[in-house]
Amino acid sequence: MPQVMEFKLPDLGEGLTEAEIVRWLVAVGDVVAVDQPVVEVETAKAMVEVPCPYGGVVTARFGEEGQELPVGAPLITVAVGAQTLPEAPAAEAEGSGNVPRPLIGYGTDHSRPARRRRVRPVTAEVTAPVVPAVPAVPAIPAVPVAVGPVAVISPLVRKLAKDNGVDLRALRGSGPEGLILRADVEAALRAPVAVPASAPAPVSAAPAPQGERIPLKGVRGAVAEKLSRSRREIPDATCWVDADATELMAARAAMNAVGGPKISVLALLARICTAALARYPELNSTVDLAAGEIVRLPAVHLGFAAQTERGLMVPVVRDAQSRNPESLSAEFARLTELARAGKLSPADLTGGTFTLNNYGVFGVDGSTPIINHPEAAMLGVGRIMPKPWVHGGELAVRQVVQLSLTFDHRVCDGGTAGGFLRYVADCVESPAVLLRTL
Repeated sequence: MPQVMEFKLPDLGEGLTEAEIVRWLVAVGDVVAVDQPVVEVETAKAMVEVPCPYGGVVTARFGEEGQELPVGAPLITVAVGAQTLPEAPAAEAEGSGNVPRPLIGYGTDHSRPARRRRVRPVTAEVTAPVVPAVPAVPAIPAVPVAVGPVAVISPLVRKLAKDNGVDLRALRGSGPEGLILRADVEAALRAPVAVPASAPAPVSAAPAPQGERIPLKGVRGAVAEKLSRSRREIPDATCWVDADATELMAARAAMNAVGGPKISVLALLARICTAALARYPELNSTVDLAAGEIVRLPAVHLGFAAQTERGLMVPVVRDAQSRNPESLSAEFARLTELARAGKLSPADLTGGTFTLNNYGVFGVDGSTPIINHPEAAMLGVGRIMPKPWVHGGELAVRQVVQLSLTFDHRVCDGGTAGGFLRYVADCVESPAVLLRTL
């Protein structure tokens, strides 16, 4: 007899607790192979196709498109060993035995189309023993977490209610068996406040705001939570300096004139940052509050801000300290393309140790960035534009840029931060400084 296996929503990345179902890739009755994507979900970090570790017949799906599920909630059930099409490839037939293989990975292959195969009806000509059809398994709701007499599906829902003063005991959940969902809390927040019968009616109550309401969830919600946490936990400070980038731009033009892959300004700034962090490792660190320790990190995983249709993304270039300008340019281009296509994996968006934020592309000169928690610093770069500048004792028109460093004052004092920023500015003004110190 087939064995019915339940596949639950896995942990898709660092710090993620839930995901929204965007699109089902299989239906009940479909035959799936081991590691075939079965659903596309959106997390706070990326769009991900989730592969199933079991091969067999889909007997049930849990959740509708647009619904959020917590990590660990059931996604689908699969009858492992149920009858499949005889023309199925041998490798897939072997993968659909009673012993499931481990889950391979998440969201790494965006070129493979979802495959569907229906169970072939059994006819009278079949002489082999017929496996009876597996009935659909009834939906199993996520295990509720008790809050007094109230059942709530997610800790995030409890936090949303607590932060907004919503009494969960007064709500009727719309989920299975009265489970209270995020939508129930948000509906309570939108509902008008009831006035007690004994209280006098206001003479002229102001109308409630009728503007467009946009749910603070997904990427926008994740950004809001991370920035709020940064402001709550990190005592940040900012210092800035104007720098003459004329020589840096001339060096870039000369490098690109010899042929080969083009080198971006961002790549040159990234190379300068990694050299500066080697001299001032305090800024490539994080604070472990539980242990009461500053942790200096051995490698520079450089995050960079990328604006996309889904909002601000911060992809991470791994081991940036070991890359040359050509390698950095290629990696920036690759990650930016994935970000704009919505194909970044959670691994591409986590693990950063220092962030480079080039807000000059928006035509602005300066900013006081908020640190990308749990990092300790962020370098902001404004637009590079012609300005009056004293050069060689004379007034001239030079390519000037404003650099700003926001840093966690717990990991270093102003002298260290100032030294880092001054070194970066010196390398921008005279790229030969970088060559002398390598």
